[in-house]
Order: sequence, then C-alpha cells, then structure tokens
Amino acid sequence: MLWVKAFHIIAMVTWFAGLFYLPRLFVYHAATKDSISNERFKLMERRLLIITNIGAALTLVFGLWLLMGWRTDLAQAGWFHAKMGLVAVLFAYHHLWGRYTRSFRADRNTHSERFYRLFNEVPALLLVGIVVLAIVKPF
Repeated sequence: MLWVKAFHIIAMVTWFAGLFYLPRLFVYHAATKDSISNERFKLMERRLLIITNIGAALTLVFGLWLLMGWRTDLAQAGWFHAKMGLVAVLFAYHHLWGRYTRSFRADRNTHSERFYRLFNEVPALLLVGIVVLAIVKPF
C-alpha cells in the first residue's frame, strides 16, 4: 500500500502544480493584447490543462485504491469527511478552470487579471486544509 500512497502523492503534486500555474497563465493571458501572444497562451493553457487533468484523474484513482485498502472505520472519522469535502471543492475548482480555458480559447474571457490573481490563492488554502486533515487527523 505504500507504493499506492506514493503514487497518490506524486499524482497530487502534478495536479496541484497545474492548479497553481494555470491561473498564472490566465493572469498574463487576460493582459495580452496581441494575437500572437493570445494564440500562444491558448496553446499553453490547453496543454497544461491536459497534464492537470491527468494528475487529477490519477489522484482520484490512487485515492480510491487507498480507500479500498483502508483498515479502519472511516464512517466515524470526522477528519476524513472534512478532507473529502475539501477534495470535492478542489474538483469543482478544477472544473471551473476548464471552463475558463474554454472561454479563453473562444476569445470570450470576461474576467480581469485581478480576478485571476485573487482566485489563484484558492488551491493553496485547500492544499493546507487537505494535508493537515490527512496527516494530523484532528477530529
């Protein structure tokens, strides 16, 4: 099971790398005015989203695999329910970035650089919560 846990963490790092960098691309993309840069950002965002999707999918697969091998009763583990709630928020956040990527691709972005700068902080907060809950198991 330690190998599965290791691959779960590796996939999660890949996923979060994409979730941290994609909004930064959006900040720069929202500020761009020329068509060459616009097309370059579209390509970069699409490729990064693909890698991020793979990281998310593998995190989910290895996480479910870990769940199947869990030896304690998680129904009574409040930390686990809280962690899964944060993970659900993270998947919704990820889905939203996919929608933003499609809006940029169609040249229909409606958000400012500032919006993306602020929204970029969400995965860091979720990461702290998820890791603390998984390691410390405070309740």
